Amino acid sequence: MIAKSLPILTFIAAIGAGVVGGVFFAFSNFVMPALARLPAAGGIAAMNSINITVITPTFMTALFGTGLVCLVLIAGAVVGWSQPGSSWLLAGAPIYLVGNSIVTMVFNVPLNDALAAVDPASSSAVWTGYLRDWVMWNHVRAVTAIVALGCFIFAWQ
Repeated sequence: MIAKSLPILTFIAAIGAGVVGGVFFAFSNFVMPALARLPAAGGIAAMNSINITVITPTFMTALFGTGLVCLVLIAGAVVGWSQPGSSWLLAGAPIYLVGNSIVTMVFNVPLNDALAAVDPASSSAVWTGYLRDWVMWNHVRAVTAIVALGCFIFAWQ
């Protein structure tokens, strides 16, 4: 049963990883650099607004739904190890899970929560540290989502 659904689940994971990787790529390459050019109070206010606005069913499904699909792909790859593409699934799915779902929950969300708790008018040092740390972890998320996408493409062929 699971073997028959692997091609469609792999396709879904590829689309999800591509969407998520694209969002994180954009943040790393031009959104965060643009926010960094603002005065600290403006950057903090803008990022706090983004952090509220991003919590939508669509983005949460892309980010965490792809992670759930990855769990199924891992099981399917292990059970169907002899099937073509299983090694690519067993590479891509954990890369996505760790690099996106776990990094988001362990690093980016706590940074966002800490930023939401500060007074934007008096937090220049906090903003500088936030930018450094958040962007570093976002680079990890962007790269791992794109690498996972590549693995899913190779698995799907």
